[in-house]
Amino acid sequence: MAENGGNGSGRYGISRRDFVKYSTGTVACLYLGALTAACGSSTRNSDFPVVVFSDVHFNPLYDGTLFQALVAADAGGWDAVFKTSAITSPSAWGKDSNYPLLEVALESLKASLGASPFVIFTGDILGHGLPQMFYSHLNGSTNPRDASDTAAMQAFTDKAVTFFMEKVRAAVGKVPVFFALGNGDSYTGYGPDGTFLSNTKELFHTTFLTGIGDRQAFERTFTSGGYYSVEPPGTNLMVIGMNTIIFSPLVAPTPGANDDAVAEQLDWLDSRLAAATVAGKKVWLLMHAPPGADLGTTAQPANLDADGHISTATMMWVAQYQTRFLQIVANYPGVISLTLAGHTHMDEYRVLPSSDTVEITPAIAPYFGNNPAFKVFTISGRTLKPIDYSSFNCDLAGASSTFSRYYTFSAAYSLNGDLDASLARLTPALVTSSPDQALYRGHYYSGHNAPASVSDTFINPITDKNWPIYWSGIEHMGQQELVSSVNAY
Repeated sequence: MAENGGNGSGRYGISRRDFVKYSTGTVACLYLGALTAACGSSTRNSDFPVVVFSDVHFNPLYDGTLFQALVAADAGGWDAVFKTSAITSPSAWGKDSNYPLLEVALESLKASLGASPFVIFTGDILGHGLPQMFYSHLNGSTNPRDASDTAAMQAFTDKAVTFFMEKVRAAVGKVPVFFALGNGDSYTGYGPDGTFLSNTKELFHTTFLTGIGDRQAFERTFTSGGYYSVEPPGTNLMVIGMNTIIFSPLVAPTPGANDDAVAEQLDWLDSRLAAATVAGKKVWLLMHAPPGADLGTTAQPANLDADGHISTATMMWVAQYQTRFLQIVANYPGVISLTLAGHTHMDEYRVLPSSDTVEITPAIAPYFGNNPAFKVFTISGRTLKPIDYSSFNCDLAGASSTFSRYYTFSAAYSLNGDLDASLARLTPALVTSSPDQALYRGHYYSGHNAPASVSDTFINPITDKNWPIYWSGIEHMGQQELVSSVNAY
């Protein structure tokens, strides 16, 4: 039932000998050792780190004076172009990532790798509205004039994606980068489209995944819907990268337009989890937009009455899609050992009815007023489940534009062991323990929980009045149950 195989190179599409090309030293020992005991019994149950980052939203047009030079150069020449810019400071709050922030973030990712055998990216390579910005520079409008304008935008976008991936590859070395696609990963800015998927399939498979797994199987699902699964060679692991952007009510041109595509992806997810169950594998489930509510939008002041009560909530997914997803996940208890998402840009988590926890990684881009941040998870080599994490942030209010360790979960909340279980214990404590609640509220924006200025409309600080929305959103996935929880808080 395994989806990956063939290519004349063994069950996983690559031989153990060839895989050594992708890993060296400690990383190779951990990758083939902690996960499979190939390095000897002493490392069989070794815990290991995994670096996770999200929502970079790189905007190559942050300096409009570079437009013509970027269009003329290939992706390999962009570094030289960016270095001519007079803008040398990382992006401010309310902005997408510029080149200086990308450089600083990747330097920190590299410094934090340690023995991480994989890197995980949960989506959004490109800046918000990049196609529209390109057209504005090209023809003074936010739309193409003709087919040649569209072709020029697509070629520019392809170079931006290539540049980003090659920068990540240079930073992390030869370890695979598992990923999920975000809403910015497209030619439209509203989620992966078919042409984008077709044009970038080689980049994602070769540059990010380092060619592991069956290429035909990857391309079949990636080009049809933006999702895939791989089974890293020599491990007891299946990684599933979903495309949950098409689950959003915001991307369907008309209600029900994505029903067939979503049903096909969820059928496929069901089959992948069934295959993992039969093979005795653990699953890492990656997605961009998580289930549940869009808490920041729901908590806007205009949506709250004088008592902080709400009458509705803005949901991430179409209700019927979420219902079926939750049913599928519940059918495979214990199979999914790690679920990761992004999209909100915030440091938060969701607990599903199945008790699976969705860890949401904060963003590199400070677009919504958050400080840039990423996480390094500690994974149990025995269970392939997370047991801790450290958050690294770049305090944009500080004198030094560098990333440093912001907090470690186990130390901050005095909770140790299985992270899912720890978060389940933390959730009620966020109501009963004022210190825990203060920590969580401070961590949510990765250390920046106040507007940068009176004109900063990108951040909605957590207050006593809107706090029930943020807390209720942790466990209440349905719209009405969330509203009821908030109003009864």
